[in-house]
Amino acid sequence: MNEDVKRLLREIPSVDEILNSSVFLEFNPSLQVTDAVRTTLERLRKNIIEEHVKKIPSMRELVYLVMKEDEVLNTNNLQKVINGTGIILHTNLGRAPLSREAIAAINETASSYSNLEYDLTYGKRSSRHALVEDYLKDLTGAEAAMVVNNNAAAVLLALSAVANGKEVIVSRGELVEIGGSFRIPDVMLQSGCTLVEVGTTNKTYSKDYINAISENTGALLRVHTSNFTIIGFTSKPDLSELAKIADDNNLPLIEDLGSGALMKLDRYKIYGVKTVKDSVNAGVDIITFSGDKLLGGPQAGIIVGRKSLIDKMKAHPLARAVRLDKLCFAALEATLRLYKTPKTAVERIPTLNMLTVSDYELHNKAKKLCEMLSNCFDDAIISVIKTYRQAGGGSMPEENISSYGVNIMKGYLPVSYIEEHFRKHRTPIIGRIEDAYFILDVSTISETEFKEIKNAFLRLGEI
Repeated sequence: MNEDVKRLLREIPSVDEILNSSVFLEFNPSLQVTDAVRTTLERLRKNIIEEHVKKIPSMRELVYLVMKEDEVLNTNNLQKVINGTGIILHTNLGRAPLSREAIAAINETASSYSNLEYDLTYGKRSSRHALVEDYLKDLTGAEAAMVVNNNAAAVLLALSAVANGKEVIVSRGELVEIGGSFRIPDVMLQSGCTLVEVGTTNKTYSKDYINAISENTGALLRVHTSNFTIIGFTSKPDLSELAKIADDNNLPLIEDLGSGALMKLDRYKIYGVKTVKDSVNAGVDIITFSGDKLLGGPQAGIIVGRKSLIDKMKAHPLARAVRLDKLCFAALEATLRLYKTPKTAVERIPTLNMLTVSDYELHNKAKKLCEMLSNCFDDAIISVIKTYRQAGGGSMPEENISSYGVNIMKGYLPVSYIEEHFRKHRTPIIGRIEDAYFILDVSTISETEFKEIKNAFLRLGEI
């Protein structure tokens, strides 16, 4: 360690010197800020030793750094971000934002007692499964329904309740890995079932299932491939064929539908979206899907199907371990109620609204943001750019839907620096880098968030 470094280290003020300085007292700090002072001084010490700092900052500069550090230390780990990626169901960013109705239901339920498991008509204990079962039966045409905490849990419960100790037949092309390295074979193993693979990666026929059925078979399983698609030289039996094979052999057909839409989106030029009702009509006995994907509600695993099988799942010991909490039930019920009128669902449920908004509206929205940012700096280059939004979250993997965004450049700042600057703003703003441009896709941004984006952009001028 050279003499200059040693001298600088000796000149670092103590914690008490900063806390008692007149500059610091101007800010009227709380006692909690002491940790921020220590962290700031430790970082300064490290930078001096590594020779990144050649002089001690002034007291005012140190106090500014302490205040910034205090802000970081007092920020929740889980916080709001602005999603400018154009990925509507962004798993890393929390998937589906909730409707105002769902948020109001959560607030009311969270701030008071509720009839979560209490029958107000008869004054006795009831089941939480009854809270949303009628909504789900009406919307899907199924005989019965129940809800657990996510779709992986729904699949695990279904297999455990109806096929434990038995073989379950699955096409090799459907042995998927879902988020967080959870794999269908692993879920199968935990449920006490034995996996029987049939067919090949790209082609599976009805005869493959028929030939694999034995006295040890407990169920047939169809799995939505979620995050990928196989195209080209492919073949698989449709659901009605699979349902007939299962019925002829007195076996349940389980479908892990993954996303699980409750309405068609053809009128909005989004074709090929399979609904839960399609699966019910095809004769599937148990259907599982997520509440926080195309449905647009809270995280939940929804199970609909034959009443006798759903009753088995409700009575299974695992049902309590994977049950849904009261806040998610409140949000889910409020979301399902909006589906009574499809037009209302599209208008009020953010996921559906972001999927179906027109190019015209998005273009105008992008122009508005562009105009707000263009007047900030003389050396800024802000332009409207045509781009594509995606459903995300393992939904509609083949669909790229047209969208608009703004491309942000300022002076000679590297695009990676601009991306990092927005990401580290007090309200993090997450965009994407594409073809050496930093892009904010407006399809996933609310106009109420434009002001915060402008504030973050203005902070670039402090560099």
